[in-house]
Amino acid sequence: MSDPFAFAKLILESQKVIELRLVRLAWGGSESHAEMQSMVIEKIHAGMEAAQTLMSGGSPESVIARYRQHVATNAKRLLAARRF
Repeated sequence: MSDPFAFAKLILESQKVIELRLVRLAWGGSESHAEMQSMVIEKIHAGMEAAQTLMSGGSPESVIARYRQHVATNAKRLLAARRF
């Protein structure tokens, strides 16, 4: 493993996205509904991507690295859309 703390970083980075999403959901309205749909779709796609990576011989480390990319993308998007 190139970064022994990659999983811990993923957990910490994910917490920020969870916070931002909860705030967005709390605002309600059409944005909230769209965010809920987005969360479900993203989870399904990420799970399928991870399974494909592992079944084709990829490492758990590569899955974690890819998840961190997804989390970073979501954090950037949610921070840009903040209303507070």
